Amino acid sequence: MKAIQFGAGNIGRGFIGAVLSQAGYELIFADVVEELLNQINSRREYVVHVSDHNSYDIEIKGVRAVNSGSAEAVAEIAQADIITTAVGLRILKFVAPTVAKGIAARKAAGNDRPLNVIACENGLRATSQLKDLVFAQLDPDVAEWAKAHVGFPDAAVDRIVPPVRCEVPLDVAVEEYFEWDVERASFVGPIPEIKGMTPVDNLLAYVERKLFTLNTGHATAAYLGKLKGINTIGECVADPKIAAIVKEAMQQSGEGLVRKFGFDHDAHFAYIEKILRRFSNPYLRDECDRVGREPLRKLAPNDRLILPMMTAKGFGLPYDKLLLAIGGALHFDNPQDAQSVEMLESINNEGVEATVVKYTGIPAGDPLVAEIAAAYDEVTRI
Repeated sequence: MKAIQFGAGNIGRGFIGAVLSQAGYELIFADVVEELLNQINSRREYVVHVSDHNSYDIEIKGVRAVNSGSAEAVAEIAQADIITTAVGLRILKFVAPTVAKGIAARKAAGNDRPLNVIACENGLRATSQLKDLVFAQLDPDVAEWAKAHVGFPDAAVDRIVPPVRCEVPLDVAVEEYFEWDVERASFVGPIPEIKGMTPVDNLLAYVERKLFTLNTGHATAAYLGKLKGINTIGECVADPKIAAIVKEAMQQSGEGLVRKFGFDHDAHFAYIEKILRRFSNPYLRDECDRVGREPLRKLAPNDRLILPMMTAKGFGLPYDKLLLAIGGALHFDNPQDAQSVEMLESINNEGVEATVVKYTGIPAGDPLVAEIAAAYDEVTRI
């Protein structure tokens, strides 16, 4: 069995790649960073350091790597059994051409074995987005063939993998907890038996539960902490004022999720408490600059700040702490982050309200725009 993992970064190595390797797959990473590719092909192994209250090491052996845009990557896809990604939503458009060429090569080679492609990204229906990008590049006959032989199951993934510097550069540190839920109905062929991957029926509920609990809380902590000059998520949730807002923001998002999906209220709020404990893991140093990066993506209409606020508002529920999270995001200042630079330039040149309208999908004149602008001012006084 062969697996191609697009993205050989910390999440690719420490989460998805590790799970696939432990399940018995021959693991091939596809990436564009030549130094990283050379390290993988030179060492052929790395260690996942589980750094939590239970700490242990997992050795991943026999790996190799190819350039994700190369003919070699296309040839590997032609013989693969599963393709996964951990590259970020905005990079999927660069992965799609190689996947499309690989699918065409499979058909040309007469390889009718099922292939399943799973985008393991933080976002709604990431695999569906990748599928659209791939099918847009397929000839009609190949596209028709792919419908029968290539599955594109959407997924929800959850594991905190901060960029901890290890003695061996390829090694990676992770928390012990992880969750990988994949849409059962969209697989082609028998569902692969992968320990740690859970086929589910109502995937959207799992995606939104994770995105609007862990990611909403994570982002809230990062943006509020950054404003106060705090460097790490652990330090953020050690601050009583920030911790209280983070918890309430997650609870406000949670009330909306309970109503939308019929989650058990007590079970979901216990899930929130579990997430909060993960934020305070003393063994992982997760920086606010990493968690808060790409603020415009996180302020998008269907992402971790705007959609939970709109959901809570739609059910007539409180959303004031989610407003503070959005206000904090609009202050995110990292000169190394292109989206931060763009956002702050927009605020400086056009004002907060115009920037909110530009990036959040909330129309001009909606009272929410003024509420967010007020939260932008209020959050500086926390």
